[in-house]
Order: sequence, then structure tokens, then C-alpha cells
Amino acid sequence: MSEIRLAVLDLAGTTVRDDGMVEAAFVDALRDVGAGPGTDGYAERLGALRAAMGRSKLEVFRELLGDDARARQANVAFEAAYGAGVAAGALHPIEGAPEALAALRAAGVLVCLSTGFSERTRDALLDALGWRDRVDLALSPGPGVRGRPYPDLVLAAVLALEVDDVRAVAVVGDTANDLLAGTRAGASVVAGVLTGAHGRAELGAAPHTHLLDSVAEFPALCGA
Repeated sequence: MSEIRLAVLDLAGTTVRDDGMVEAAFVDALRDVGAGPGTDGYAERLGALRAAMGRSKLEVFRELLGDDARARQANVAFEAAYGAGVAAGALHPIEGAPEALAALRAAGVLVCLSTGFSERTRDALLDALGWRDRVDLALSPGPGVRGRPYPDLVLAAVLALEVDDVRAVAVVGDTANDLLAGTRAGASVVAGVLTGAHGRAELGAAPHTHLLDSVAEFPALCGA
């Protein structure tokens, strides 16, 4: 395995504990566009939503609703609901996450936080946690950068931070989509953590190199 120069870590469920706020915000958003609890097909939409954790929120709404205008409306409602939780201080670092970020950087490993949240929500979350100066880069899906399970976020970090070899990258996340994105990007370490949306069975069925109890174990895989 190449020496790890870049670590790409997910936010919600991996480094941040939100106690189900992502799903709750999704449900609020579906309700806002008339596709929430009590409507035809809601159970199927909820199941698809859970399987799609880790992906771009707007893309998930497009697939669930089949209409771009409704998807955008739902995404605005999602961001508002989740943002309210951020503002209320409902989110906290997963135990060991701040120490993991510090250990990686102390060992000379570049750190990127990536997420399916919009840039606005991502930055509000980083500000609430006080993590702006703890990382080298933070990325969200946007024009020219697709969300997971595509490899774009990992590869965008490689380009932005001028890493010479994708084999010098380690990726960690709590969903099957995180693991698929890391694998597609060519990372040497693709680790799933059991602190978020997907359990051992779902993560184990996705391509990966390691399954960890939490992100606290991740720096050791990176030589930190």
C-alpha cells in the first residue's frame, strides 16, 4: 500500500453524530412537497431514501419525486430542516473524531471532509463544530462534481490538494455509497464505520478494505 497522503472523511454518521436528523429532515422535506407519511408510495420512498444515504440530497429527491421542480423544493426544505438542527446545536462530534482529525494532520496527512450536503449547510456545520481550521478542504456536490457513489468528490480533493497518486488516498464513511465512491476513485484504504446510516451487513456487501467500529480507529490505517 502507498504511503497515505490524503484522508477523505464523510461528515454525518462518520465524524458527526446527528441522531437521525438526516432522515428526519428528509421526511420533513417529503411532507413539504406532498410525498410524506400517509401518501401513496411513502414506504417505498423511505426505503429508497435509506439505501441512498451518503448521496447528493438533490439527486436523491430527483429520483424519488421524478420532477426537478419538486426535487428542488424538497431540497430547500431539507436544508432548512437540517440547518435548524445545526443552529440549535443538535449535532456533536462522534467520540474520537476531533482527535482523529488532529492525529492525521500531525502525521502530515492532508484532510478533506466531504458530504452530500449543500455547500451552505456543510459550512454552517463546520462553523458550528469549530472545524474550519482542522481540515485542509471541505467538499460538496456541485457543478462538475457529482455526489456519491460517483468518485468525483474524492478525485476533486486529489486535484485540489495536488496529491500525485490516488493510491495515496484513504476514504472513510458510514454508507455503502461512501465505500463505492472511494473504491471507484482508486483509494488504497476504503473503510466503513459502524456509527451511522448503514450497518455491518450493508457495509460488508459494498467494496471496502476495512470495517471499523468508529473513525477513532481510522488514523492508524493512514500511518498516523
